[in-house]
Amino acid sequence: MKTALSIIVIGALAAGIIFLARGGASDATSFNNVKLENGVQIVEITAKGGYQPRKSVAQAGLPTVLRFKTKGTFDCSLALRIPSENVSTILPQSGNTDIDLGNVKTGTLQGLCAMGMYRFAVEFQ
Repeated sequence: MKTALSIIVIGALAAGIIFLARGGASDATSFNNVKLENGVQIVEITAKGGYQPRKSVAQAGLPTVLRFKTKGTFDCSLALRIPSENVSTILPQSGNTDIDLGNVKTGTLQGLCAMGMYRFAVEFQ
């Protein structure tokens, strides 16, 4: 009985660790990746095995920069597309890439990798 209970507990802990290591709920909205620097809103998105967070919330009407962070990224998330902004670029395997959006109006900006496998959204409120 104790052995079976131990196996169940260890399995649940391992599943929780894997869940957290992958970023938790994949559609979770993040509020900590948006900051204000010298009057410019910076939305930080990590590109590696997809885009994290997958959904961000930012303020409309502010000068905004999307900052993509890579660190040892070798997948298709390097091939970034933001169709509404006519952006198509290859991110470096490691480093930061800023994309200036200017003053963004209320709405949702959507981006994806060139293959369409990985997506992200920034909701401007």
